[in-house]
Amino acid sequence: MAAPDIATLHRRALESTRGYLVGIATDQWAMPTPCEGWAVRDLLNHIVAGNLWAAELARGRTIPDVGSSLDGDVVGPDAVASYDTSAEAAAAAFEMPGALEAPCAVSYGPVPGSVYAGHRFLDVLIHGWDLAAATGQPTDLDPQLVDACWDVVRPQLSLLQASGMFGVEATSGASNTPQANLLAALGRSG
Repeated sequence: MAAPDIATLHRRALESTRGYLVGIATDQWAMPTPCEGWAVRDLLNHIVAGNLWAAELARGRTIPDVGSSLDGDVVGPDAVASYDTSAEAAAAAFEMPGALEAPCAVSYGPVPGSVYAGHRFLDVLIHGWDLAAATGQPTDLDPQLVDACWDVVRPQLSLLQASGMFGVEATSGASNTPQANLLAALGRSG
């Protein structure tokens, strides 16, 4: 059985994160998350905006083309509907024929769509865990997604850690599982 491609893994991470999103209670939107300075709603806004950016850039648009259209609150009054719309747009963009080979004009330079899809997979999966941890939900991620995420992270771990976007490497504590080690490498205790 062949390993799933990155577009399939990305879609599965979007589905996983949606499961955490629907578990957020109305009184939890202002709660802090493991992402310093971001409340639950702020983090969801980041995820939705990232999905919308992915949909644009994976279809060949550039950052100047998109401009400021995705700045500010992109969640609106219906968080689940906004997430669903953005998730489907991002997933569909990476699933288009040729999308994983085509260059994406991201902020860190043009990269193949497969690289950008890998970064979006990582972002969505880990931020799903962040939402779950912040809102007291079970935080066990799909082990196949964790293993695939490690495959994305390992070759660029030092770059990701140096970027400042993931926090300081944490300790995985007593749990020496692939998930705990992945989270620790990305600055999370879990």
